[in-house]
Amino acid sequence: MRIVIAEDDPLLREGVALLLRAESLDVVATTDSPDAFLAAVATHRPDVAIVDVRMPPTHTDEGIAAAVEARRLHPGLAVLVLSAYVEQAFATELLAGGTDGLGYLLKERVGRVDQFLDALHRVAAGGTAIDPEVVAQLLTRTRTDSGLERLTAREHDVLALMAEGLGNTAISERLFVTEGAVHKHIRSIFAKLDLAPTDRADRRVTAVLRYLEETQRRA
Repeated sequence: MRIVIAEDDPLLREGVALLLRAESLDVVATTDSPDAFLAAVATHRPDVAIVDVRMPPTHTDEGIAAAVEARRLHPGLAVLVLSAYVEQAFATELLAGGTDGLGYLLKERVGRVDQFLDALHRVAAGGTAIDPEVVAQLLTRTRTDSGLERLTAREHDVLALMAEGLGNTAISERLFVTEGAVHKHIRSIFAKLDLAPTDRADRRVTAVLRYLEETQRRA
């Protein structure tokens, strides 16, 4: 796995690079600005880019903008975004073009090495990894949305784990229920949220994306 890191904090940038290299992953470049990041992606053609949300010069949305541009220029590039705290508008902007090969994690998750590496591998494989805190805040802020209020507490739990990118087996293990029960909950969730059947690989996070979009529109 070839990786480019874009992070302006030198300690975090080099710390993540050391961690990944210790796992025998190939960090081909580390950068500290959006322009340098885009140049590194063009030169090295990595499998995954790890990008900070806030980067120079204004430390607002340069990282997100660079990540979106990198995905546009290099279709298929997996991107794992790191943020100091939940920034819903930025998550919406990143995920608007589709969720395959995308992740959004809080920086504190890097310290939980197993979770961080699991998210990285999941994104690299074309999956989705959304931080549990992002999902939790999203569900809390949107409980009055049409359809969401009809979900049971257990269906909320299942939806949150789906949004993190977990499959049925992992969800059943986390909630100590059978896979059959998980499948039943998922069918009920989509029915209550009026989500039509689809063959898209990212259907499992469609509900979360809808919450993000609706919350952003109402902001």
